[in-house]
Amino acid sequence: MIVTLSANSSLDKTVNLEQPLVPGGVHRIASTHTDPGGKGINVARVAQEAGFPVCCLLPAKPQDSILELLDQVELPYVYTEIPEAVRTNLTVIDASGETTKINEPGPTLNQEQEKSLLIALREQAGDLGEDDWVVLSGSLPPGLPDDFYVTCLKELGTAQGRFAVDTSGQPLHALGRALGQVKVDLMKPNSFELAELLGGNGSELEKAAISGNLLPVARKAKELSQRGVGEVLATLGSAGAILITAEGAWHGTSPDVPVRSTVGAGDSSLTGYLLAQISGKSPEECLATAVAYGAAACAKAGTQPPTPEEIHPEEARITKLSL
Repeated sequence: MIVTLSANSSLDKTVNLEQPLVPGGVHRIASTHTDPGGKGINVARVAQEAGFPVCCLLPAKPQDSILELLDQVELPYVYTEIPEAVRTNLTVIDASGETTKINEPGPTLNQEQEKSLLIALREQAGDLGEDDWVVLSGSLPPGLPDDFYVTCLKELGTAQGRFAVDTSGQPLHALGRALGQVKVDLMKPNSFELAELLGGNGSELEKAAISGNLLPVARKAKELSQRGVGEVLATLGSAGAILITAEGAWHGTSPDVPVRSTVGAGDSSLTGYLLAQISGKSPEECLATAVAYGAAACAKAGTQPPTPEEIHPEEARITKLSL
């Protein structure tokens, strides 16, 4: 079982343009579609496509459009009631494949709604076994405190299962301050989030990795591991991903794919890693599955989840790193 918390879910509207995006210009839309979004929902949809039992927890207004979309894709969910509709995030993909994202902040939650969300999370995690996962991912809506994910981990302290976190900004900093005090089995930062938490320049870290210099990112990921995180999966866009565990460090890449959208690729990588973990795969196999899922997601439009038939971990290139 994979339980995900999507505290700031969204309607993800993707617009494909017939020409390059020019600020101030007039553009024609080639196609558009809307998916249920939010990092937790993305993770749950990918896992569901692979046949794994999932449940997505989210705050939502009754009869909200996002609940209708979740029903349409038959994704199991539990929602806690709020008076406002979830936000709409706009992704614009121009003719060259360049992706521009415009995200709303989300509805404002009060303390009572925060409490309801924590109670629901505790209930969903109550029956988990030691091989199950809880995934806390994405931004936080206005009204929730920056340390909300830390509070979630404390609430889950007596629950079985393993806990993964994927966030950024102030929630990431709050989690960083609590590392060593709460159980975090897996974090999935990108290069910018590593730099955000540990210092440095995320763009330079990623450029170094693309040029073949993996040590700067790998050392940051290892530093995060040493601060109390069980495993670190650092995603690097076209440069693949780096995995740090107690058993060692590895770099993984997948064959090039035609990129239609990068939205949700990191969520797919995280899910691929979790699915391989649950199946008892080795760290190398888990990393290969992660980069294969990320690549397959890039070849899909919008936030459409990749299917198992589109995943080819056997084509990934995995290299052991010495740190």
